[in-house]
Amino acid sequence: MRVAGVAVHRVALPLKHRFQTSSHSKHFIEHLLVALTDETGAVGWGEIAAPSDPYFGSETTDTAWLVAERYLVPAILGTEFDGPAALEAAWTRIRGHHFAKSGFSVAAWVLEAQRQQRPLAALLGGTRTAVTAGISLGIEPTIDALVLEVATHVESGYPRVKLKVAPGWDVEPVRAVRAAFPGLDLHVDANGGYPAVDESFRVLQELDEHGLTMIEQPFHPRDFHAHAKLQARVQTPICLDESVEDLHDLQTMIDTGAGRVLNIKVSRIGGFGSAIAAHDLAAVHGIPVWCGGMHEFGIGRLANVAISSLPNFSLPSDVSGSDKYYERDVVIPPVVARHGVVDVPTEAGLGGDIDHAWIAANRRDLFTASA
Repeated sequence: MRVAGVAVHRVALPLKHRFQTSSHSKHFIEHLLVALTDETGAVGWGEIAAPSDPYFGSETTDTAWLVAERYLVPAILGTEFDGPAALEAAWTRIRGHHFAKSGFSVAAWVLEAQRQQRPLAALLGGTRTAVTAGISLGIEPTIDALVLEVATHVESGYPRVKLKVAPGWDVEPVRAVRAAFPGLDLHVDANGGYPAVDESFRVLQELDEHGLTMIEQPFHPRDFHAHAKLQARVQTPICLDESVEDLHDLQTMIDTGAGRVLNIKVSRIGGFGSAIAAHDLAAVHGIPVWCGGMHEFGIGRLANVAISSLPNFSLPSDVSGSDKYYERDVVIPPVVARHGVVDVPTEAGLGGDIDHAWIAANRRDLFTASA
């Protein structure tokens, strides 16, 4: 594999429905799309799904753009690699910036799948032909509005619903949704929004009464001690997300007993190579995993579908259909969930065509380089 050309597109798509979490509100999503071209003209696409604002760490769309242009592109452009794993090794001396690295990693694996004329999932080691999709819902203006939103997606066939929670929006909305849907696979996600104080532990222990599949990332990302303390007090599995950015973090989670479920985000952990390694380590320790989302466009969404086909992704993943978020996506056809299930593409490469016209119509900036 020789990367002969690189293009990075800054693209913003409007959301169909405002998305509210414990820290911010979104009306549109801006991501970076990466296209790597080899010497034969084959193209692999990836997506940098970094947040636009630094709510979840120092990395943002702006910093990812800078790192891509100044460091990642020079590290790979015009160089021969034995494959995508070797390409990923080209930036090991660049610390952090996992979102930016992930977009290039996915593009490299897609390019290799295209070169080998194999489906991306098969190249990654996937074994499933379909993956179960979950839906993630933000904080609604009222509890009644939330219950109605849950009902809409349950009727569409989604078997798992994740609710965003925050201090002051937790026990009552969860109680209402559980009362309306007693058999639903339901879990909550705090995005690290709770301080590690007695009141937070009291509230989170109260959630233990509602038969949740998991309580995801209640405390600050680096606070493994608080998560372990809560896990010792509740039956509900604690799931870590923002806390796990690499294998060292995962080993710390295991050693401290900070959680019993892992959310693997390809973007947060730095790409496919790291995601596969985390999947394998978690499997050795009996920790089930699932794939979390970052409101990806179709490119990142198809990448998530591919990784979710690996055997230890045994819980529903955030791979809902494109129509949950966008009127029109950047891939053709869009990702579709039928009765809460998404088929794993069998076509070579990513598994969808790129809607170049829609990317151009929503593009805010473009960077290109060639060898």
